[in-house]
Amino acid sequence: MIFGCGRLCITETNARPRLHSGEVWDLRNCWKVSVLMIKLAFGHEFYDLEIEEKNFRGILKTNPPRIDTDNRELIKEAVLNPVGTPRLKDLAEMKKARSAVIIVNDITRPTPYYAMLPPLLEELRQAGLRNGDIKLVVALGIHRPHSEDENRRIFGDEIVCEYEILNHNCDADLTTVGVLSNGMRLEINRTAAEADLLITTGMVELHYFAGYSGGRKSILPGIASRRLIEANHKMMDNPKARIGNYKDNPVNDIMLEAAGKAGIDFILNVVMSSREQIGLAAAGDFRRAWLKAVAFCEEQNVITIEKPADVVIASAGGYPKDINMYQAQKSLDAALVAVKKGGTVVLLAECGEGLGEAAFARWIEEAASPEDINRRFYQHFELGGHKAFAICKALEHCQVILVSKLNKRLTEKMFMEAEDNLQAAYEKALRRQGEQAGVYIIPEAPKLGIKMQN
Repeated sequence: MIFGCGRLCITETNARPRLHSGEVWDLRNCWKVSVLMIKLAFGHEFYDLEIEEKNFRGILKTNPPRIDTDNRELIKEAVLNPVGTPRLKDLAEMKKARSAVIIVNDITRPTPYYAMLPPLLEELRQAGLRNGDIKLVVALGIHRPHSEDENRRIFGDEIVCEYEILNHNCDADLTTVGVLSNGMRLEINRTAAEADLLITTGMVELHYFAGYSGGRKSILPGIASRRLIEANHKMMDNPKARIGNYKDNPVNDIMLEAAGKAGIDFILNVVMSSREQIGLAAAGDFRRAWLKAVAFCEEQNVITIEKPADVVIASAGGYPKDINMYQAQKSLDAALVAVKKGGTVVLLAECGEGLGEAAFARWIEEAASPEDINRRFYQHFELGGHKAFAICKALEHCQVILVSKLNKRLTEKMFMEAEDNLQAAYEKALRRQGEQAGVYIIPEAPKLGIKMQN
């Protein structure tokens, strides 16, 4: 077959192989120029990128350990051997619990609930709780509610049929359970607050200003009031509120305080080593189990590079990480460390649901310049607008070419350049940075933390 690669003609006698995201295929053309083909996720599909070896500086990805244990076995082991608490069954019996709430992630965080929920529910059944005594509350923060079809896809038909699943509403059905050290009332979901037993579940990943996700985030922002979420997110401009930092991060500190006051009895968190494989499961005390998962995530997901590249090609990793721009923005954090000042980032994110949040969209539409958004963040902060602020901060460091399903006008309103095709976007970046430009590829940018070698 004959393949086109810019002005080069690449000849290969066999069909292209089936590659997984981030895998590389080495092609050689009649001019003996080495060309690499790299597959990157886009929504539910993939794009192929062809890049000359002279430009290729490497693929930046996580370093997962080899895991031979089945996901269900990993979860069962964690639930039966919790860190810092008795077993969940014993906790329920000690508290004489007659009701329980399990906080669960929303659709933007692909969590393996097929493996996580059955052991938790079995523990509660052994303690005497019936299906009707147990509710699932979706930790939406300010995100849109789930549909029943989405719940079936995430949790399975049996869970949806047997248990009541409630969408958290950050503007209604709240109650105050204490006052935080910043003077704000801790307002959280009423159903969760009134349960005899509060269990949270989640996935620990890097987070662009909370340091890491999971653990305490099930409470704040997961089931908190809009007012409290806004106050917490407004601290994202603090220099210590950054990806991978949790030890002296003011955002994390308030989240931990909120989780403690909310009275979490038991958590189950996982760290994923791939889309399908759990690397670590940790259960028990909300601080100790979460920190165990953070330590594993840090070892697996934080890498070091010697120097930044001229160009970075960053994929959000496909659906649901690129479901909208609100989520895909997180891909820029790894890319910013990997690209030089004045360099170019090509961001690959489908954004099938558009921008994804009303305030974010309004800030983008109403801004005439990045300065407008920066000024608005400090003078009239609004939850959702913080995403526009994060994008503008990224643009102070580099140019961004976005390959998505957003229309050109909307992309340019975000002060990015629009391209429909990944190969065309890459070639534009190469023309801008020079034919000898060095290029890093990041197949799953939201999962990766990057440090510069000292």
